[in-house]
Amino acid sequence: MGRLAPLSEEPTNEEDDSSNGSKKGMRQTWRNWIKTHISLVFNKRSDLKILLSVLGCPLFPLSLHPDHSLNEVSSSAQYIIQHFTAATGCRKLEGTVKNIFVTGKVTMAMGDHDLGSAGVSASGAASSSSSTSSTFSQKGCFVMWQMVPNKWLIELVVGGHKVIAGSDGNVAWRHTPWLSAHAAKGGVRPLRRALQGLDPLAISAVFSPAQFIGEKRISGEDCFMLKLSADQTDLAERSDSTAEMIKHVIFGYFSQRSGLLVFLEDSYLTRIQSPGTYPTYWETTMSTKIEDYRTVEGVMIAHSGQTNVIITRFGDNLKSGPAITRMEEIWTIDDIAFNVPGLSIDCFIAPNDVQKHYLPDDNLDWRKSL
Repeated sequence: MGRLAPLSEEPTNEEDDSSNGSKKGMRQTWRNWIKTHISLVFNKRSDLKILLSVLGCPLFPLSLHPDHSLNEVSSSAQYIIQHFTAATGCRKLEGTVKNIFVTGKVTMAMGDHDLGSAGVSASGAASSSSSTSSTFSQKGCFVMWQMVPNKWLIELVVGGHKVIAGSDGNVAWRHTPWLSAHAAKGGVRPLRRALQGLDPLAISAVFSPAQFIGEKRISGEDCFMLKLSADQTDLAERSDSTAEMIKHVIFGYFSQRSGLLVFLEDSYLTRIQSPGTYPTYWETTMSTKIEDYRTVEGVMIAHSGQTNVIITRFGDNLKSGPAITRMEEIWTIDDIAFNVPGLSIDCFIAPNDVQKHYLPDDNLDWRKSL
């Protein structure tokens, strides 16, 4: 059996034969991706695959950090996180909640493709919350289980396609009809969907070492801004000889009035180059408006929101200038419950194809087997 290709969080163009997909090696997967990425992004028949690849089950850029002492972060960041934990009441979950169960609905849309300069960055986060001009949309639903902190599983069905992603605490993975099971690069990270207001404890843990960078008004709300950046070790683990992750930054916008996380943005830049070709750069910005906080067993949980994505492709070989792809997801939470009976660690066991290609007793070296 060939080596298992790592999970790519960019659009892919593998065939729907899952058995073949799981047997393609990393180099062949990237070669096919580079060869076809232009036609994929601008091929309407591939819209659903792009949506599910990017919006379906994205991972958060950073892993959950252990508790940091107060002298390791600025006093302003301390205040913001303390205000958030008090506003959500999430500290009462510590030691009492063993698992979380969530169900929800999504509407995903592919916007118009255009050429020209990109208009969204961390400095312009508010503008990215406007609706995408939709040319293709699909409705779906999802169910998510989480056993804090690093075990989680999500099943999402949109347009007749089912995507599953999970983490058993040692490896994160994703399974799609066209790629079968693939391990994630960069080690175990939380599901980004859980950081969109569903898991206040994880939010406070992730942003505990963040840098306070100022204030900004988002959708009429005065917010404090916290910034996180993936370090070079994280970036190197998510890169290979063909695709280099150059940067990945995260911004959390916390309401000055309520203390709640109301906007989440992350942006990453990837350099793609195969031998004998010009490099192509992909910048992906994912911005999420988080709203409709409601009390669930004494804890404030967000129940709806909107995520907008802009993928900008540029390089010397693109004579007409940057190519831009826009996507949108509107999501709502139907139900959320803590401590669901019968949920055990067996529910988070990775697929056989993934288990065969990592070493559970050596978390630092399992990626060498890919």
